Amino acid sequence: MLIKDVDVAITAAEAGAAVVRTMYGASLARFEKSGGDFATAADIEAEKVILDVLRSARPQDAVTGEESGRTGASTAERMWLVDPLCGTLNFAARNMLVAVNVALRTGSTVTAAASADPFADEVFWTDGDRAYVRRNGVDEQLKPSAESVLVDVNLDPPFPNAPEFRAVRLLADAGFVERFRPRVVSTSLAAAWVAAGRRAAYVTDGDLRDSVHFAAGIALCKAAGCVVTGIQGQPLHTGAGGLIVAADQPTHAALLALVGNQLSPASDR
Repeated sequence: MLIKDVDVAITAAEAGAAVVRTMYGASLARFEKSGGDFATAADIEAEKVILDVLRSARPQDAVTGEESGRTGASTAERMWLVDPLCGTLNFAARNMLVAVNVALRTGSTVTAAASADPFADEVFWTDGDRAYVRRNGVDEQLKPSAESVLVDVNLDPPFPNAPEFRAVRLLADAGFVERFRPRVVSTSLAAAWVAAGRRAAYVTDGDLRDSVHFAAGIALCKAAGCVVTGIQGQPLHTGAGGLIVAADQPTHAALLALVGNQLSPASDR
């Protein structure tokens, strides 16, 4: 019997999450990258087991892993995007706010994705049509809600739209404080939380096309019915890029107005 793509994604994410969970708290080797970034031995080992699952189940597909780069045919229509440990700095500091992300892009669309929380023992997943969270083998459909008024803002670089736009300036805008409460968890798990109704919205700058960090979270939010655009309200991966995912239209509109405050010629920079 053919295994569904979404089941492959879930199995791979769960395998990576098991490695991350097992290695938590240990003294781990670090591997330096550019710009002061680094990977730990847990990133490397988690990616290995994820790739083992993908290559066993889908040997003809291409894969882009955060640590190992791209493998497979350059013309492949199907590309797996793998972030084995989103929140490496959190993890290295013994903070449990991390995610394991696996997404399949078929053509220009992510058709299956899973984002696993290794420590809450949850897997957020989508088959491209609907989105769910799995706990103890039980699936619950994700339902966005802005009730919490919590908005996660990604403050990690790069900042391609600076100095015109910086996400950190949202936190100092009086309009933001009046409407929302900021959170900064520094992991794309926060995007899954918007889909699940645990956050009202999520905002980040950056070029996110084929992003191993964000492909799964974006797919979850789209399938759950969130409002998903670039930071200026434009279609994703166009114009200024970036990402706003919001639980509903009023929340999205409010955040667009706050972003607009920075882009206005009269804004105080």
